[in-house]
Amino acid sequence: MRIGILGTGALARALGAMWAQAGHELLIAGRSHEKAVRLAKELGAEAVTPHEAVAGRDAVLLAVAWDGVADILREAGDLAGTPLIDPTNAVEHGVGVLLTEGSMAGRVAALAPGAQVVKAFHLFPAEQWAPGAAPVTVAMCGDDPEALRVAGELARDAGGVPAVLGRLERARQLEEVAGFVIGMAFAGLDPNAAIPKVA
Repeated sequence: MRIGILGTGALARALGAMWAQAGHELLIAGRSHEKAVRLAKELGAEAVTPHEAVAGRDAVLLAVAWDGVADILREAGDLAGTPLIDPTNAVEHGVGVLLTEGSMAGRVAALAPGAQVVKAFHLFPAEQWAPGAAPVTVAMCGDDPEALRVAGELARDAGGVPAVLGRLERARQLEEVAGFVIGMAFAGLDPNAAIPKVA
């Protein structure tokens, strides 16, 4: 697939490396063109403007900090009909309390009219996405079946197992789970120990 990555941080690097290894074509853009150039060189990709990164792509990964989403989407422009994967967590650092009214994915959808938003890849740190890592379940939700199929394929290419939990209206629930995990981890507690083991 032809994938645009908006962002140059740890998650963009980790998922980009896995997708490049799987044979996908990547275009990298960020708020800093210099960082995009460095990451693109590392991944064997091309650094471009945000608008170029999304034009004609089969999927776009929105891998920027939540408070930079509006700016990067404004620069990217038209994403109508494009699967837009949202792994952002709008949470208070070290606490995990969500900072947006409604879901962040809903905000992304409002900022990118017509984009086929899929909430995914928001529960695990970048270190999870590396060759040889134990497979994990990638919980996701979205309204468009084709966008969910694309996101599921990319989850498998990153070493995960996709699990579609419903329409985009469930994104707030998924984001609250991320806040719970983050809050527990920063408190020095194991989130896994707080979840019942279901046979």
